[in-house]
Amino acid sequence: MNRTDFETELSAQGYREVVDRQMPAGHINSEHAHEFDARLMVLEGEMTVACDGEERTYRAGDTFAMSAGRWHAERSGPDGVRYLAGRRYHQAPAS
Repeated sequence: MNRTDFETELSAQGYREVVDRQMPAGHINSEHAHEFDARLMVLEGEMTVACDGEERTYRAGDTFAMSAGRWHAERSGPDGVRYLAGRRYHQAPAS
């Protein structure tokens, strides 16, 4: 997938915030969860995501999604990683 198509999909799916992020080589983000749904596209390098006892490595052009509240860990590859991250926040119901 290319960046333009990915950003078009994010917008259509309600992802209003898109950030261009990087992690240096071998960086580890220990287990955590987000308050938002996330969709990522790897632009350069690679990232391994551990979730529910499984690991999967994503490389340039790969995309993946992580639901809000889902616990996971991330590790960048030997050359680091650069990625686009779309964030979709859930609003509380009106009272």
